[in-house]
Amino acid sequence: MVDADAVGGGLALGLEVGTQAPDFELEDQDRNVVRLSSFRGEKNVVVVFYPLAFTGVCQGELCAIRDEIVDFSGDDVQTLAISVDSGPTHARWAAEQGYTFPLLADFWPHGAVAKAYGVFDEDLGLALRGTFIVDKAGIIAYQVVHAIPDARDQVEYKKVLASLS
Repeated sequence: MVDADAVGGGLALGLEVGTQAPDFELEDQDRNVVRLSSFRGEKNVVVVFYPLAFTGVCQGELCAIRDEIVDFSGDDVQTLAISVDSGPTHARWAAEQGYTFPLLADFWPHGAVAKAYGVFDEDLGLALRGTFIVDKAGIIAYQVVHAIPDARDQVEYKKVLASLS
């Protein structure tokens, strides 16, 4: 899953499966405040950290989520995508790409949520490609971290979501 050599030496590489997910509260592209714990007892949450808006791999990954939104949003699942980009950047990108799921701004304090999840690259000031599935009890049921240039395989976490339903 995580190759320490691929992401650089000394980086924390995500949180352990079976641990409580750190709560957070961030604004989405529409300036709505989204709090992870608000989904507790209601939905499984797919937390997707990505480096930057308007970049090729990030756009491809989020477009895949958009195109398969039935798997990533509904009565039992909510997807939250997080980057260090600002709210206005997310608003423009969401409008251009038709993203209907929340794009959350981990803008200030810079990368604080990515740091809490162990996926912040201090040298670049960006999040790595970390995916965390948080179950309805607020426990991390799955996690994977990829280096910035490496796209994720969504098939794997679709299987995890299916097993939680």
